[in-house]
Amino acid sequence: MTRYLKPLAGAIVLMIFASGIAGCGFSIVDTGHRGIKTRFGKVVSEPLPEGFYFHNPFTTKIIEMDIRVQKWSRKTLGYTKDIQNVEVNFTVNYQPDPTHMANFYKEVGQDWDAKLLPQIIEGKIKEIIGQYDAVKLVSDRQDATAKMLEQIRMAMEAAHIQMVNFEITNLDYNDAFENAVEAKVVAIQNAEESKNKTVRIREEAEQQIIAAKAEAESMRIRARALSQNKSLVEYEAVQKWDGKLPEYMMGGSVPFIKIK
Repeated sequence: MTRYLKPLAGAIVLMIFASGIAGCGFSIVDTGHRGIKTRFGKVVSEPLPEGFYFHNPFTTKIIEMDIRVQKWSRKTLGYTKDIQNVEVNFTVNYQPDPTHMANFYKEVGQDWDAKLLPQIIEGKIKEIIGQYDAVKLVSDRQDATAKMLEQIRMAMEAAHIQMVNFEITNLDYNDAFENAVEAKVVAIQNAEESKNKTVRIREEAEQQIIAAKAEAESMRIRARALSQNKSLVEYEAVQKWDGKLPEYMMGGSVPFIKIK
């Protein structure tokens, strides 16, 4: 009898062990993730770090949630202060607070970023765009981007999300506005060119007036000197003489300067 009890006891122990193994599940939380442990659908612990975990598969689940830096690109439509519509293309890099992942799962869901980011980021972009006239937004794009970055950063931090980087990749206006802006730029360039031409002509005229005044003053000084010094008159004549003596109809030539 004893001979049969020992194998039976071993079999029972083996069955109990096998049943325990069969009823025991396990999960792996990968690097860059946090595990959200739920029992009967209720979150029962703080986020689990990377590692290997045993749990009862019938009552308990471990859901992985990514905590690495992620990139989100999108475009949204906003209106300027002067009611011009502008399409904003932007890219944001973000990372959730690892210690807050259980609350994200409880309050928002596993796709928390798809639900939270649009209302935070697009709302702030539209708010800042509404503070600028369309033309001013074109010229002050860097200033507007800086304001968006600061407002979005603060709103994301309040939601336990770290903004790593934010960039506006394009501002696209309607064709009518872009044509109007282009025409205005061309008109400004033409006006500036005309202004420069006017300034150049004025400067050239002033230079000519200065030169004429200088020449007149020079002639006045020379005339005075000639009237006061006869020898200077003869000197001027010599300076202008081409070396030929003047001729008269009666023939011959005479010197026009008295030669002693």
